[in-house]
Amino acid sequence: MGEGGGQGPDGRRAAIGIRRLRHEYVDRQTGASVLAIEDLDLDVADGEFVAILGQSGCGKTTLLYLIAGLLQPTAGEIRVDGVPVRGPGRDRGVVFQDYALLPWKSVLANIGLGPKLRGVPRPERDAIARRFIALVGLDGFEDRYPHELSGGMKQRVAVARTLAADPRAVLMDEPFAAVDAQTRITLQHELVRIWRSTGKTILFVTHSVEEAAFLADRVVVLRPRPSRIREIIPVTTPREARTPEDPGHATVLARLLKSVRADV
Repeated sequence: MGEGGGQGPDGRRAAIGIRRLRHEYVDRQTGASVLAIEDLDLDVADGEFVAILGQSGCGKTTLLYLIAGLLQPTAGEIRVDGVPVRGPGRDRGVVFQDYALLPWKSVLANIGLGPKLRGVPRPERDAIARRFIALVGLDGFEDRYPHELSGGMKQRVAVARTLAADPRAVLMDEPFAAVDAQTRITLQHELVRIWRSTGKTILFVTHSVEEAAFLADRVVVLRPRPSRIREIIPVTTPREARTPEDPGHATVLARLLKSVRADV
């Protein structure tokens, strides 16, 4: 199941548009060609929060890397703001699971990396970095280095660094998978707050039904490889009511769980 027309579900223009996407790769051990994604269509609206959900190995991260331009599709097309994706670009920022911070740079310098690469003068980029440090709640940690931070703090730095580069869309690859359960809940709430503050388009890969249902406006459920869209499930429960105790949200959770487990 896919979507077309260049618009999101409520008529907003598509920030990300995917048409007839196909991706094959060669297995390094066997030399055989593997079809990872087949005939996938999707539109993500401007300012929308969309979660990509599915079983392990279903192609979630592959899809994200194709949108990021880190992989090249075998066929089909990906557009961001109507411009075809040919490789990595400043219009897309990626938050990885393993933080990917530069260990020899301070929090301030890590977050200011994007503006620095754009040629922004030091005083201005420091001001940008400090603004995003405040946004992610790390005031007072500007001069700390990654090894001095907890896992949750490192991921906040990674999110702030991506936002400071001012991408059109933020692509997140299971960014909270490596932290403990309580920190994960805190980061989920913080991410919703940051998303509301910035209005960025977010595509968020997760294997957690609960995480997808809490964060997203819509959840795209992928079939097992070769990956296709099984269904796209809207989450209309107000975020303040997104708990298992809420009847409407419990219905969404049950539907998502059934969809993910359909091929088990």
